[in-house]
Amino acid sequence: MHPIERLRMVARAAGDGPALVAQEAAGARVAFGDDPAGLVTACHRLVDRQPTSGPIWWLAARVLTAADPAQEAWQAVERLQDDTTAEQLSASLPDGVVLTAVGLGEHLGDGLARRGDVQVLLVETDMTDRSFLRRLHRLGNDVDDVPAGGLGAAVTESDLVIFEATAFGATGLVGPSGSRAAAAVGRHAGIPVWAVGGVGRALPGRLWDALAGRLDDDDEPWLAAEEVVPADLVDQVIGPRGPESLQQAVHLADCPIAPELLKGAE
Repeated sequence: MHPIERLRMVARAAGDGPALVAQEAAGARVAFGDDPAGLVTACHRLVDRQPTSGPIWWLAARVLTAADPAQEAWQAVERLQDDTTAEQLSASLPDGVVLTAVGLGEHLGDGLARRGDVQVLLVETDMTDRSFLRRLHRLGNDVDDVPAGGLGAAVTESDLVIFEATAFGATGLVGPSGSRAAAAVGRHAGIPVWAVGGVGRALPGRLWDALAGRLDDDDEPWLAAEEVVPADLVDQVIGPRGPESLQQAVHLADCPIAPELLKGAE
């Protein structure tokens, strides 16, 4: 298959988590190692089709600034495959916790599935991975479906509010629609709010601003599948290093700034 066609397939991927899509994209980008112009075009195409995926921006920035893009792409795949975020989340959850989860992303769903003693009040969204929901039920976890109108009531009955962030920066995090409302209710009620991150989801200032600007351009944000949750509504981020503040997670981000990704965004 021609690399352009493979990238088009990756760009159209729906239903897969951002880490998995980024791994597939990395494999496709290796074919552009001797074609710098084609690599830039390919990176723009993927970012345009997956604009809120932190791992896609992270991967694009790394290969565009690398002396050896092909080697960098494979190293990025290894980083994504070795991500321990789900394990860190499972180990960080208090015993017997009752939590409100807004959607089920790849790391959040995997982390919850590793535990058998939590009660999940699940607010389903367009970002809910149904395979993880089936896995939770199959493993005997206590999962209650919460309609959107019951989000506030569910949060006030919980010990913890949690959502998966596909990307984040110093001023906010991208989560499933409903995350901002759940986080705001949690903050008002004094209930901790956690975001689940992962490799490639922390972005430096200019890249984060460019990504967040894609959501700001939506003329009907109330219909969007994702939204930006302000940084001051989130207590901590769970990532491959375990729990840490949002500021610490962003400070330790290993994503360079690729000027090619900012053209037309500023």
